Amino acid sequence: MKNKMSNLSRFLLVVAAVMLVISNFVPLWQIDLDAPQYPEGLGLKIHADKLAGDVDIINGLNHYIGMKTLHAEDFLEFTILKYIIYFYALFSLVTALLGSKKLLYTVFTLFVLFGIVAMVDFWRWEYDYGHDLDPTAAIIVPGMAYQPPLIGFKQLLNFGAYSIPDMGGWLFISSGLFMLIATLKETNFMSRFKKNKVKQSSVLMLGFLFLVSCGNKSPQAIKFNSDNCDYCKMSISDARFACELITEKARIYKFDDVNCMIGFKGENADKVKNAEYFVSDFVSPNALVPANKLQFIEGEQLGSPMGGNIAAFTNKDSSDFYQQMMECNKLNWEDINH
Repeated sequence: MKNKMSNLSRFLLVVAAVMLVISNFVPLWQIDLDAPQYPEGLGLKIHADKLAGDVDIINGLNHYIGMKTLHAEDFLEFTILKYIIYFYALFSLVTALLGSKKLLYTVFTLFVLFGIVAMVDFWRWEYDYGHDLDPTAAIIVPGMAYQPPLIGFKQLLNFGAYSIPDMGGWLFISSGLFMLIATLKETNFMSRFKKNKVKQSSVLMLGFLFLVSCGNKSPQAIKFNSDNCDYCKMSISDARFACELITEKARIYKFDDVNCMIGFKGENADKVKNAEYFVSDFVSPNALVPANKLQFIEGEQLGSPMGGNIAAFTNKDSSDFYQQMMECNKLNWEDINH
Protein backbone atom coordinates (compact mmCIF):
# COMPACT_ATOMS: atom_id res chain seq x y z
CA MET A 1 0.00 0.00 0.00
CA LYS A 2 1.20 3.48 -0.85
CA ASN A 3 0.59 4.87 2.63
CA LYS A 4 2.44 2.05 4.44
CA MET A 5 6.03 2.37 5.62
CA SER A 6 8.79 -0.10 4.95
CA ASN A 7 9.98 -2.45 7.67
CA LEU A 8 13.25 -0.54 7.90
CA SER A 9 11.46 2.74 8.67
CA ARG A 10 9.35 1.00 11.29
CA PHE A 11 12.46 -0.40 12.91
CA LEU A 12 14.10 3.03 12.97
CA LEU A 13 11.05 4.51 14.68
CA VAL A 14 11.04 1.77 17.32
CA VAL A 15 14.71 2.43 18.03
CA ALA A 16 14.00 6.17 18.22
CA ALA A 17 11.21 5.52 20.73
CA VAL A 18 13.48 3.39 22.92
CA MET A 19 16.20 6.05 22.88
CA LEU A 20 13.69 8.72 23.89
CA VAL A 21 12.53 6.64 26.86
CA ILE A 22 16.13 6.06 27.98
CA SER A 23 16.88 9.80 27.69
CA ASN A 24 14.46 10.44 30.56
CA PHE A 25 16.67 8.44 32.93
CA VAL A 26 20.04 10.06 32.16
CA PRO A 27 21.22 13.71 31.99
CA LEU A 28 20.13 15.58 28.88
CA TRP A 29 22.67 18.38 29.10
CA GLN A 30 25.79 19.31 31.01
CA ILE A 31 27.41 22.62 31.88
CA ASP A 32 30.94 22.30 33.24
CA LEU A 33 32.83 25.07 34.99
CA ASP A 34 36.61 25.11 35.14
CA ALA A 35 38.70 27.52 37.24
CA PRO A 36 42.08 27.50 39.03
CA GLN A 37 40.41 27.24 42.46
CA TYR A 38 38.47 24.17 41.28
CA PRO A 39 41.09 22.03 39.48
CA GLU A 40 38.68 19.11 39.17
CA GLY A 41 35.96 21.37 37.82
CA LEU A 42 32.31 21.83 38.71
CA GLY A 43 29.46 20.23 36.82
CA LEU A 44 25.77 20.93 36.40
CA LYS A 45 23.75 18.00 35.06
CA ILE A 46 20.36 18.86 33.59
CA HIS A 47 17.86 15.99 33.56
CA ALA A 48 14.35 16.06 32.16
CA ASP A 49 12.92 16.55 35.66
CA LYS A 50 15.76 17.68 37.94
CA LEU A 51 19.14 19.28 38.37
CA ALA A 52 22.13 17.28 39.58
CA GLY A 53 25.87 17.66 40.04
CA ASP A 54 27.53 20.45 42.02
CA VAL A 55 24.33 22.49 42.31
CA ASP A 56 24.92 23.74 45.87
CA ILE A 57 28.48 24.91 45.16
CA ILE A 58 27.40 26.65 41.94
CA ASN A 59 24.53 28.33 43.78
CA GLY A 60 26.99 29.59 46.38
CA LEU A 61 29.20 31.10 43.70
CA ASN A 62 26.19 32.59 41.89
CA HIS A 63 25.13 34.36 45.08
CA TYR A 64 28.36 36.40 45.14
CA ILE A 65 27.90 37.73 41.62
CA GLY A 66 24.17 38.35 41.95
CA MET A 67 22.82 35.45 39.90
CA LYS A 68 19.68 33.64 40.99
CA THR A 69 20.13 30.31 42.67
CA LEU A 70 19.06 27.24 40.72
CA HIS A 71 16.15 25.15 42.00
CA ALA A 72 14.27 22.62 39.87
CA GLU A 73 10.93 23.64 41.36
CA ASP A 74 11.35 27.12 39.86
CA PHE A 75 11.16 25.72 36.33
CA LEU A 76 7.92 24.65 34.69
CA GLU A 77 10.03 22.71 32.18
CA PHE A 78 11.08 20.18 34.81
CA THR A 79 7.42 19.42 35.52
CA ILE A 80 6.37 18.69 31.94
CA LEU A 81 9.49 17.86 29.91
CA LYS A 82 9.70 14.17 30.72
CA TYR A 83 6.03 13.70 29.79
CA ILE A 84 6.59 15.48 26.47
CA ILE A 85 9.49 13.12 25.75
CA TYR A 86 7.32 10.12 26.68
CA PHE A 87 4.63 11.46 24.35
CA TYR A 88 7.04 11.51 21.41
CA ALA A 89 8.31 8.05 22.30
CA LEU A 90 4.73 6.72 22.35
CA PHE A 91 3.85 8.62 19.17
CA SER A 92 6.88 7.09 17.40
CA LEU A 93 6.02 3.61 18.61
CA VAL A 94 2.37 3.87 17.55
CA THR A 95 3.46 5.22 14.16
CA ALA A 96 5.78 2.23 13.73
CA LEU A 97 3.03 -0.23 14.68
CA LEU A 98 0.47 1.33 12.36
CA GLY A 99 3.00 1.87 9.57
CA SER A 100 1.38 5.12 8.45
CA LYS A 101 3.52 7.46 6.36
CA LYS A 102 1.29 10.41 7.23
CA LEU A 103 1.84 9.79 10.92
CA LEU A 104 5.60 9.52 10.27
CA TYR A 105 5.67 12.93 8.60
CA THR A 106 3.59 14.36 11.43
CA VAL A 107 5.71 13.00 14.27
CA PHE A 108 8.95 14.05 12.58
CA THR A 109 7.72 17.61 11.90
CA LEU A 110 6.40 18.03 15.43
CA PHE A 111 9.60 16.57 16.89
CA VAL A 112 11.78 19.03 14.96
CA LEU A 113 9.58 21.95 16.06
CA PHE A 114 9.77 20.74 19.66
CA GLY A 115 13.57 20.55 19.45
CA ILE A 116 13.77 24.12 18.15
CA VAL A 117 11.40 25.42 20.83
CA ALA A 118 13.35 23.56 23.54
CA MET A 119 16.68 25.08 22.47
CA VAL A 120 15.19 28.59 22.26
CA ASP A 121 13.70 28.11 25.74
CA PHE A 122 17.07 26.89 27.06
CA TRP A 123 18.81 29.93 25.57
CA ARG A 124 16.15 32.23 27.10
CA TRP A 125 16.68 30.57 30.49
CA GLU A 126 20.46 31.04 30.25
CA TYR A 127 20.03 34.65 29.15
CA ASP A 128 17.72 35.45 32.05
CA TYR A 129 20.04 33.93 34.64
CA GLY A 130 23.11 35.53 33.14
CA HIS A 131 21.71 39.06 32.81
CA ASP A 132 19.13 39.49 35.59
CA LEU A 133 21.63 40.19 38.37
CA ASP A 134 21.17 41.45 41.92
CA PRO A 135 22.47 45.07 42.03
CA THR A 136 23.46 44.60 45.68
CA ALA A 137 25.69 41.56 45.02
CA ALA A 138 29.09 41.34 46.70
CA ILE A 139 30.92 41.25 43.36
CA ILE A 140 29.80 43.59 40.59
CA VAL A 141 31.72 43.95 37.34
CA PRO A 142 30.26 46.85 35.30
CA GLY A 143 28.89 45.67 31.98
CA MET A 144 29.56 41.99 32.80
CA ALA A 145 26.94 39.32 32.10
CA TYR A 146 27.25 35.65 33.04
CA GLN A 147 25.19 33.87 30.40
CA PRO A 148 26.64 30.39 29.76
CA PRO A 149 27.09 29.34 26.13
CA LEU A 150 24.24 27.45 24.51
CA ILE A 151 26.78 25.02 23.01
CA GLY A 152 30.54 25.20 23.30
CA PHE A 153 32.93 27.24 25.43
CA LYS A 154 32.78 30.72 26.92
CA GLN A 155 35.05 32.50 29.40
CA LEU A 156 33.17 34.01 32.36
CA LEU A 157 35.65 35.95 34.55
CA ASN A 158 38.08 33.28 35.77
CA PHE A 159 35.71 30.42 34.96
CA GLY A 160 35.64 28.57 31.68
CA ALA A 161 32.09 27.37 30.95
CA TYR A 162 31.42 24.40 28.65
CA SER A 163 27.91 23.55 27.54
CA ILE A 164 27.29 20.35 25.57
CA PRO A 165 24.67 17.60 25.34
CA ASP A 166 25.02 14.78 27.84
CA MET A 167 24.08 11.16 27.16
CA GLY A 168 20.35 11.90 27.13
CA GLY A 169 20.85 14.81 24.76
CA TRP A 170 22.77 12.64 22.30
CA LEU A 171 20.04 10.02 22.52
CA PHE A 172 17.46 12.72 21.82
CA ILE A 173 19.42 13.97 18.80
CA SER A 174 19.95 10.41 17.58
CA SER A 175 16.24 9.67 17.75
CA GLY A 176 15.60 12.72 15.58
CA LEU A 177 18.22 11.49 13.11
CA PHE A 178 16.53 8.09 12.90
CA MET A 179 13.18 9.79 12.24
CA LEU A 180 14.86 11.87 9.52
CA ILE A 181 16.30 8.79 7.81
CA ALA A 182 12.87 7.11 7.89
CA THR A 183 11.23 10.24 6.49
CA LEU A 184 13.76 10.55 3.66
CA LYS A 185 13.22 6.93 2.75
CA GLU A 186 9.43 7.12 2.74
CA THR A 187 9.38 10.33 0.66
CA ASN A 188 11.43 8.46 -1.97
CA PHE A 189 14.32 10.84 -1.40
CA MET A 190 16.63 7.83 -1.46
CA SER A 191 15.45 6.78 -4.91
CA ARG A 192 17.03 9.90 -6.42
CA PHE A 193 20.44 8.49 -5.59
CA LYS A 194 19.74 5.40 -7.65
CA LYS A 195 19.92 7.52 -10.77
CA ASN A 196 23.45 8.46 -9.77
CA LYS A 197 24.28 4.82 -9.05
CA VAL A 198 24.48 5.42 -5.31
CA LYS A 199 22.84 2.69 -3.26
CA GLN A 200 20.29 3.51 -0.59
CA SER A 201 22.34 1.51 1.87
CA SER A 202 25.26 3.90 1.35
CA VAL A 203 23.11 6.88 2.22
CA LEU A 204 21.82 5.14 5.33
CA MET A 205 25.37 4.28 6.31
CA LEU A 206 26.32 7.94 6.07
CA GLY A 207 23.56 8.70 8.54
CA PHE A 208 24.88 6.16 11.00
CA LEU A 209 28.44 7.42 10.53
CA PHE A 210 27.22 10.92 11.29
CA LEU A 211 25.64 9.63 14.46
CA VAL A 212 28.86 7.94 15.53
CA SER A 213 30.93 11.01 14.70
CA CYS A 214 28.82 13.32 16.87
CA GLY A 215 30.97 12.52 19.85
CA ASN A 216 34.29 12.82 18.06
CA LYS A 217 36.70 15.59 19.02
CA SER A 218 38.29 17.69 16.31
CA PRO A 219 41.18 20.16 16.61
CA GLN A 220 40.55 23.84 16.09
CA ALA A 221 42.47 25.96 13.62
CA ILE A 222 45.17 28.00 15.37
CA LYS A 223 45.31 31.73 14.63
CA PHE A 224 49.02 32.28 14.30
CA ASN A 225 50.48 35.46 15.80
CA SER A 226 47.14 35.90 17.57
CA ASP A 227 46.48 32.83 19.75
CA ASN A 228 48.71 32.40 22.79
CA CYS A 229 50.19 29.20 24.17
CA ASP A 230 48.15 28.01 27.14
CA TYR A 231 51.32 27.03 28.99
CA CYS A 232 54.03 29.63 28.36
CA LYS A 233 51.56 32.38 27.28
CA MET A 234 53.74 33.31 24.30
CA SER A 235 52.17 34.03 20.92
CA ILE A 236 51.97 30.96 18.67
CA SER A 237 53.88 31.94 15.54
CA ASP A 238 55.64 28.87 14.09
CA ALA A 239 53.09 26.54 12.47
CA ARG A 240 55.63 23.71 12.23
CA PHE A 241 55.60 23.12 15.99
CA ALA A 242 52.02 24.07 16.94
CA CYS A 243 49.95 21.52 18.83
CA GLU A 244 46.66 21.13 20.70
CA LEU A 245 45.23 19.16 23.58
CA ILE A 246 41.50 18.40 23.75
CA THR A 247 40.10 17.31 27.11
CA GLU A 248 37.40 14.74 27.71
CA LYS A 249 34.98 17.67 28.10
CA ALA A 250 36.01 18.98 24.66
CA ARG A 251 37.96 21.97 26.00
CA ILE A 252 40.77 22.90 23.62
CA TYR A 253 44.20 24.09 24.76
CA LYS A 254 46.74 25.41 22.25
CA PHE A 255 50.53 25.33 22.46
CA ASP A 256 53.53 26.58 20.52
CA ASP A 257 55.76 23.61 21.37
CA VAL A 258 55.27 19.93 22.23
CA ASN A 259 57.20 20.50 25.46
CA CYS A 260 54.68 23.15 26.48
CA MET A 261 51.85 20.70 25.90
CA ILE A 262 53.55 18.00 27.97
CA GLY A 263 54.36 20.54 30.70
CA PHE A 264 50.72 21.62 30.80
CA LYS A 265 49.66 17.99 31.07
CA GLY A 266 52.03 17.43 34.00
CA GLU A 267 50.58 20.37 35.93
CA ASN A 268 46.95 19.55 35.16
CA ALA A 269 46.79 15.77 35.41
CA ASP A 270 43.15 15.63 36.59
CA LYS A 271 41.96 18.16 34.05
CA VAL A 272 43.52 16.41 31.05
CA LYS A 273 42.73 12.81 31.96
CA ASN A 274 41.80 10.92 28.77
CA ALA A 275 42.72 13.94 26.66
CA GLU A 276 43.51 13.70 22.96
CA TYR A 277 46.69 15.24 21.51
CA PHE A 278 47.26 16.79 18.08
CA VAL A 279 50.54 18.02 16.57
CA SER A 280 51.41 19.82 13.32
CA ASP A 281 53.28 17.95 10.60
CA PHE A 282 56.65 19.67 10.32
CA VAL A 283 56.60 19.67 6.50
CA SER A 284 52.84 20.20 6.07
CA PRO A 285 51.86 22.35 9.04
CA ASN A 286 48.42 23.38 7.81
CA ALA A 287 46.63 20.57 9.67
CA LEU A 288 46.85 19.11 13.16
CA VAL A 289 47.26 15.32 13.21
CA PRO A 290 46.58 12.88 16.10
CA ALA A 291 49.89 12.51 17.92
CA ASN A 292 49.77 8.71 17.98
CA LYS A 293 49.79 8.65 14.16
CA LEU A 294 52.98 10.69 13.82
CA GLN A 295 56.73 10.02 13.68
CA PHE A 296 58.85 12.25 15.95
CA ILE A 297 62.46 13.40 15.94
CA GLU A 298 64.39 15.47 18.50
CA GLY A 299 67.45 17.64 17.99
CA GLU A 300 68.83 21.09 18.78
CA GLN A 301 69.01 22.10 15.12
CA LEU A 302 65.21 22.04 14.89
CA GLY A 303 65.04 25.22 16.99
CA SER A 304 61.45 25.03 18.21
CA PRO A 305 60.00 28.13 19.94
CA MET A 306 60.43 27.04 23.58
CA GLY A 307 63.41 24.75 23.18
CA GLY A 308 61.54 21.46 23.07
CA ASN A 309 63.16 20.81 19.69
CA ILE A 310 60.69 18.06 18.78
CA ALA A 311 59.21 17.81 15.28
CA ALA A 312 56.45 15.54 14.01
CA PHE A 313 55.97 13.90 10.61
CA THR A 314 53.14 12.02 8.98
CA ASN A 315 55.46 10.50 6.40
CA LYS A 316 58.29 8.19 7.51
CA ASP A 317 60.52 9.14 4.58
CA SER A 318 60.30 12.81 5.56
CA SER A 319 61.05 11.91 9.15
CA ASP A 320 64.13 9.89 8.12
CA PHE A 321 65.36 12.68 5.85
CA TYR A 322 65.20 15.40 8.50
CA GLN A 323 66.59 13.09 11.15
CA GLN A 324 69.75 12.56 9.14
CA MET A 325 70.04 16.12 7.85
CA MET A 326 69.65 17.72 11.29
CA GLU A 327 71.36 14.96 13.25
CA CYS A 328 68.30 14.21 15.37
CA ASN A 329 67.16 11.28 17.48
CA LYS A 330 64.05 9.28 16.68
CA LEU A 331 61.18 9.28 19.18
CA ASN A 332 57.72 7.82 19.33
CA TRP A 333 54.71 9.36 21.05
CA GLU A 334 55.01 7.03 24.05
CA ASP A 335 58.56 8.34 24.68
CA ILE A 336 57.23 11.90 24.80
CA ASN A 337 53.90 11.39 26.55
CA HIS A 338 55.08 9.39 29.54
